[in-house]
Amino acid sequence: MAEPRFSLIVATRGRDADLGALLDSLRAQGRDDLEVIVVDQNADDRLVPILARFADRLPVTHLRSDRAHANRARNLGLAEAQGAIVAFPDDDCLLPPGVLDRVDAAFAADPTLAVLTGPAASPAGGLGSGRWRTEGGPITLANLWTSVIEFNLFLRRDVARALGGFDERMGPGTDWGSAEGNDLVARAIRAGHRARYDPALRIVHPDKRLTPVAVERARVYGAGLGVALRRHAPGIGVWLPFFVRPLGGMMLAALRRDRLGVAYYLATLRGRLAGFRTREARP
Repeated sequence: MAEPRFSLIVATRGRDADLGALLDSLRAQGRDDLEVIVVDQNADDRLVPILARFADRLPVTHLRSDRAHANRARNLGLAEAQGAIVAFPDDDCLLPPGVLDRVDAAFAADPTLAVLTGPAASPAGGLGSGRWRTEGGPITLANLWTSVIEFNLFLRRDVARALGGFDERMGPGTDWGSAEGNDLVARAIRAGHRARYDPALRIVHPDKRLTPVAVERARVYGAGLGVALRRHAPGIGVWLPFFVRPLGGMMLAALRRDRLGVAYYLATLRGRLAGFRTREARP
């Protein structure tokens, strides 16, 4: 078999039907030059019947990891990847038709392009949670904070490996629970690689903002962003707004008597401050 064009690396835990829907969306891309590497962090065999459904429909490699650690799982998959372009969709994502064709065309048109990203799309339509640039173009250390999300991140495999993959001190399963994609793209930029953001390149992901689950995760997610800002933000004009906005959100939520909102923004602010002040934040 010829080397595949794409390796889709899926770190998964605690989901089965969602993973099946993701695999259906990958099959619907209509390409025969991709491989899927599922890195299974479950202690049971819940994925076996799901993956069996795709045995003759998709080239799927099933790897096991005994730790609930998203970046470790992604890096395990990266080490096995055969595709020239790698991506890391979440196990509850959906790739709309034509996504891989769009990515393929972008990399084929520009041999110097190393990283391509796009925003989150909401299942209800429009953009998903987060702040997103409206204009496309080069990603810099100043604008990557509104240009990157892990599940919509495509890299040349050799670049991803040369960078060492994702920082395993960051991401779900750690105390710095987010912004590992921002960190990886920032390291690519610092190494001299070209990165570009395409606002029309959208991947659908459940919108989880301001839910009880989001409040529970807000502090560790905030800490991850604080670490990434400490490492890579080029100046106060870039990092300061990420501390001012939670303050504003907290005050508005208090005026509306929205206790959930107050708790979310307070936890976010505390996490960002803790991450930003962590001396171990340096690469």
